[in-house]
Amino acid sequence: MTEEEKMLAGQEYSAIDPDLIRELNETKEVLQRYNALKPTDYEGLYAMLKDLLGSMGDEKAKIIQPFYCDYGKHIRVGKRFFANFNFTVLDEALVTIGDDCFIGPNVSIYTACHSTDPVERNSRREWAEPVTIGHNVWIGGSVTILPGVTIGNNVTIGAGSVVTKDIPDNVIAVGNPCRVLRSISKAEPPSTPA
Repeated sequence: MTEEEKMLAGQEYSAIDPDLIRELNETKEVLQRYNALKPTDYEGLYAMLKDLLGSMGDEKAKIIQPFYCDYGKHIRVGKRFFANFNFTVLDEALVTIGDDCFIGPNVSIYTACHSTDPVERNSRREWAEPVTIGHNVWIGGSVTILPGVTIGNNVTIGAGSVVTKDIPDNVIAVGNPCRVLRSISKAEPPSTPA
């Protein structure tokens, strides 16, 4: 089993594996070109994202520059996806985002996990846990989503929140750690996110 296969299976793997380092550097080069494109080169931006990401729902999917990720190919986004600038994804595990999701500026999604024991951590062994975000989700600015989290459908995560645990469908959740503030009805009119 390769280190990448271990990584994607949620097993402990070597973060300094030469093949993984090569892939990380290749992705950085693609991102450097993506982030240097003219913001009005919509076709070029879309084409690069389509090649970089594991899958994209449609041509309306958009990530404002700059964008940062580790591999890209482990990220799957749905239809009409939008992410504002400084979207950062450490995609050592799968990151799956549904249709009609909006990501505010400076949002980070992490899948990489490290030991709290300094000796183990210094071995450069780590593991990864996937992140899943449902449909019709709004993630406010400067939110951090930690490894292994699932966010349900029709959710708003308030700006500045740190999401450490799963969030159910049809709620507004805020804070550090992020907690459900209240439930919402599908019949509620659109409003400004918390």
